[in-house]
Amino acid sequence: MDLFEYQGKQYFARFGIPVSPGGVADTVDEAVAQADRLGFPVVVKAQVQVGGRGKAGGIKLAQSADEVRTHASNILGMDIRGHTVHRVWIERASDIAREFYASFTLDRGARKHLGMVSARGGVDIEQVAAEEPQAIARLHIDPVDGLDEAGARRLVEQAGLDEAARAGATDILLKLYRCFVEGDADLVEINPLILTPDGRVHALDAKVSLDNNAEFRHPEWAEYKATEELDEREQLARSKGLQYIGLSGSVGIIANGAGLAMSTLDVVNQVGGSPANFLDIGGGADAEVMANALEVINTDHNVRSILINIFGGITRGEEVANGIVQALGRVQITSPIVVRIDGTNAEQGRAILAEHASEQLLSQPTMLDAARKAVELAKAAGVEARA
Repeated sequence: MDLFEYQGKQYFARFGIPVSPGGVADTVDEAVAQADRLGFPVVVKAQVQVGGRGKAGGIKLAQSADEVRTHASNILGMDIRGHTVHRVWIERASDIAREFYASFTLDRGARKHLGMVSARGGVDIEQVAAEEPQAIARLHIDPVDGLDEAGARRLVEQAGLDEAARAGATDILLKLYRCFVEGDADLVEINPLILTPDGRVHALDAKVSLDNNAEFRHPEWAEYKATEELDEREQLARSKGLQYIGLSGSVGIIANGAGLAMSTLDVVNQVGGSPANFLDIGGGADAEVMANALEVINTDHNVRSILINIFGGITRGEEVANGIVQALGRVQITSPIVVRIDGTNAEQGRAILAEHASEQLLSQPTMLDAARKAVELAKAAGVEARA
């Protein structure tokens, strides 16, 4: 679950991380009232869960109430990369001497926490990582041992932060790591972490992604879920208890198991296609689950074909095949469906699908074959749609 900037800063503040004073506003009048309370100058910041706000005109400095009114009027309702601005954060403006970057996340490959710090803050960190990887200092942290002051100081020094910022940055890193671990986050990021002319270091921005699996420990997260932005596909999937993430491609994906679903996305990309979603139906592949999954994917107008990739373990192949056939009788699907079934009773499942084979329902023996066929069908349908 991704938090808005203002929520991330409130989360940071719980762990003692210094942030700029501010207040949230849903209307122009509320924005002006928040600015009057804080004192000028202030910054009016669009609250959307996407980057590029500044370039899109979603972050503006205001020296007076009239300027706040003008900027808030322009920003509220603005579309930023497909996200509509419904709320702004009014923040007291900060003097900036230097900008840095700091974050903690999980490196699954190394099975350790990963801390990253850079003296190149305030810019696209992905671009820095690609063009100047040496500009980012990295530290793998054993979750059992955690991060101590010596480790935080070493990370700051390796990043080459200004001498005046090192003590403050070390202190913030320790608090940020505590926020990451005790706050049950998948990612905590400050970009930029600033040094002011008078030598203070604090977070000027906040990006926080919370681990949904830890929600049972955090009843206070209910307020975040109430403001979570989901598109229509994700809202429908959540209402049906499906693990779904919408993407922008043309091949709809249904798989049983998160690992298999991610592998399916990779294979679709590998053969030249573009996945439209991640959808994990877990261990259930009966008619109701399949119908729900197909209904969700059917709401995505970009989908040109659907790839169902099932590996049977406890779930048996013939149950999956029967579930697909029955689901097609319940949901009107316009896109062709390619199915790959392997594992327990896979041959029986393929036989059932063969009995119902058509131009809309095809079966393939391997994941690679199925991905190639689904991509081929998606591309052909795309050409027809443009014609």
